[in-house]
Amino acid sequence: MDSLPDLLPRLRACTLCADRFAATRTRHRPAPVVWLDPRARILIAGQAPGLQAHEKQRPFDDRSGDRLRDWMGVTRDEFYDLSRMAFLPSAFCFPGYDAKGSDLPPPPICARTWAAPVLDGLPNLRLRLLIGGYAQKIHLGSKTTLTETVSRWREAPPGTIPLPHPSWRNTAWLRRNLWFETDLLPVLRTKVRKALE
Repeated sequence: MDSLPDLLPRLRACTLCADRFAATRTRHRPAPVVWLDPRARILIAGQAPGLQAHEKQRPFDDRSGDRLRDWMGVTRDEFYDLSRMAFLPSAFCFPGYDAKGSDLPPPPICARTWAAPVLDGLPNLRLRLLIGGYAQKIHLGSKTTLTETVSRWREAPPGTIPLPHPSWRNTAWLRRNLWFETDLLPVLRTKVRKALE
C-alpha cells in the first residue's frame, strides 16, 4: 500500500476519464484538483470540482465555498491549510457539462479507484463532512434522499456529519429546512473547532 505522499503524483497525473471528458460539451482534459495531506484533521468529502475549481486548481474557491466556510465557522486561511483540511471529492476532476449546459455527474470510476487509498493515507482525521448525495452514498452507503440523510445527522457514525451542498441553488432547500441552521449548524461549528484544536 502506497503512503499518501507516494500516491499523490499518480493521482495528480490520473487520466482515467480523458475520453469521457473529451466527449463532453467542454471537451476538457483531466486536471485533478488535489488538496490532501496526511496531517489533515477534517475531511471534506464532496461531489466534484466545478469549472472554477478546475480552472483555479483550488476546491470551493467560489460562492459555494464562502457559504461552506460560514457553515463551518472557519476562515479562508484555516480552510486552505493542508495540515487542517483534506478534500476528497467523489471525482477529482471537473466532469464537464452536458449538451444543455448542466453539470455532469462525477464518474464512479474515480471514487472506486481513489477513495479507499486516499482515506488510508489520512490517519489523523477527527471529523468527516459528507457534502451532497454522491458523497453520502459513497461514504455512508446512503439509499435515502439527501433531506432524509441530513435530517438524521444525529444517527451518522461518530465523527461524521452529512450536509447539503452549499451551492446557492440550494437556497430554497435551506428555507424549507430551517432546522439545518438552528439545530445542525451550531453542532457543526463546535465539532469543527474541536477537531482543529
